[in-house]
Amino acid sequence: MLPGALLLAGCIPAAPNPPSRPVAATPVPASPGFERQSVSEVVGGDARPTWTLKPVAANAVRVAPATYLVRPGDTLRAIGDMTGAGSEAIAIENDLSPPFTLRAGQSLRIPAGLYHRVGAGETGIGIARAYGADWSEIVTINALSEPYILRIGQRLRLPASARGAAPGSVDVGARAAAFTLDIDDIATGSQPALAENSRPTAASAAPARPVTTAIASPGAFSGRFQWPLSGTILTRFGPVAPGKVSQGINIAAASGTPIRATADGVVAYAGDQIAVYGGLILIDHGGGWVSAYGHAGEIAVQRGQAVKAGAVIGRAGATGQVQTPQLHFQLRRNRIAVDPMKQLPPR
Repeated sequence: MLPGALLLAGCIPAAPNPPSRPVAATPVPASPGFERQSVSEVVGGDARPTWTLKPVAANAVRVAPATYLVRPGDTLRAIGDMTGAGSEAIAIENDLSPPFTLRAGQSLRIPAGLYHRVGAGETGIGIARAYGADWSEIVTINALSEPYILRIGQRLRLPASARGAAPGSVDVGARAAAFTLDIDDIATGSQPALAENSRPTAASAAPARPVTTAIASPGAFSGRFQWPLSGTILTRFGPVAPGKVSQGINIAAASGTPIRATADGVVAYAGDQIAVYGGLILIDHGGGWVSAYGHAGEIAVQRGQAVKAGAVIGRAGATGQVQTPQLHFQLRRNRIAVDPMKQLPPR
């Protein structure tokens, strides 16, 4: 399934005026507490953090508000190229919906803003990082939808937090250093941009080569979850202190305890790019469901692998910002964290 953004590939030209969108072990980046795996043990998936595969060039251009009069043969994509604004942003501004039919003589509002042109292999998180912007906000203002795959040449509208970023004026190094990630960022921005007519590849238990293309989400979800491991609940979902909310549960576990997939799915991320969680694994289960497993001391899967419920995906540890071995477990549906205790079977 491609996002709504790709539906614009079929923009219809304006009509003339009428007459009157087995599990493998993964080497983990250097991080305290991680147990390293041999590269020779890797038989599937992609060990590299996808969103860092390609550096992002800050090429944003500021577009002033304007009005465009549609001419015969114009498409929304062509109008976006001519004005510098994203065709998706123009569609949103003018309440246009697929198949985005235009009419000669029609007046379109061109939304002002700062627009980045997506390059081959760039990812949403990489782009957000280059500008020090909030990736989740980029998802929202561009109305991106699952699986959040960008199109090469697509013009992404950047949020106000990126104001002033333009070729020659943005300090990419400083912005990148200040950039932070959360689980929602990883879940929505870890797919590389695709060419116009490309499609995501199917997941595999043992891909023949590293997975560097976009991975398709599972088609459906059975609606059943199982416990990722057994142990005492240390932290429950919801408010835990004034101004602090837990978006999952923390389960005590001896170091090295196997962590198991809560349901069938595809590994969307495996790495330690979010410091607070240390070793982190995300699994896309389809139907908008994503599970997250944090503080892992060992990661045994890679992005792009298909996993079955109960499969060992890693081992518990004390990585990230915790002092004792444990598992931080989250369930999200349509980007919203939900209480795992209400989804897991009674113990």
